[in-house]
Amino acid sequence: MPGISIVIPTLNEGSCLERTLRNLNSLEPPAWEIVVVDGGSEDQTVAIAQQAGIKVIHAQGRGRSLQMNQGAAESTGDILCFLHADTLVPDDFIAVVEQTLADPTVAGGGFISLMVGAQTTRWGISLHNYLKTYYAPLLFRPHLFFKGLRLLFGDQVMFCRRTEFWTCGGFDNQLPILEEADLCLKLVRQGRLRQVNRVVQSSDRRVARWGSLKATAIYVYIGFLWGFGVSASFLKQFYEDIR
Repeated sequence: MPGISIVIPTLNEGSCLERTLRNLNSLEPPAWEIVVVDGGSEDQTVAIAQQAGIKVIHAQGRGRSLQMNQGAAESTGDILCFLHADTLVPDDFIAVVEQTLADPTVAGGGFISLMVGAQTTRWGISLHNYLKTYYAPLLFRPHLFFKGLRLLFGDQVMFCRRTEFWTCGGFDNQLPILEEADLCLKLVRQGRLRQVNRVVQSSDRRVARWGSLKATAIYVYIGFLWGFGVSASFLKQFYEDIR
């Protein structure tokens, strides 16, 4: 029976994709399928995926929401998992996801993201990212928090059942950022969201470019403005693309 489809949206991720795919190919048990949805990379991203034997979908446009929706539509697993190209998962990742969704009251989930660089681990920012999964919905959507809302973000490797993903409409193609948080607001109508007590490792490349203080300030600023209803299109200007 089909299991977990891992969908990876990419755009010029040649510097990190090969390592991520090696990590995914070592999973035990393995994923049902791994799908790379490319938004028009101009580097070796597509070639790296093809050389690894991974299915590559050429997206109909750029934007993570659009790419992840297209990957979800063209994949076949009963469970959808959305993974950034610079994120590494534990080798029992598949079993953890399946065990989490074995509870019918759970509609989706994500992991604890540990931000790691070549020479450092960003403990402070990683702790804040863990805590905001709880405090952000408690502050801004308290009625949903007590129904099981947790705000999950891209580097936390979000997952859910295919049926519930499409029941709530999938990702909003119009959102340039915070598409995972928006999906959480819709998914919680189907059931609780869980932050699994396991760690995935994400690249610190954005923090390395900005610096820890600037990165934390931007994360908090964007989060609070979003919580007060400021549009993601406006907030995108503060969140530059970094490769």
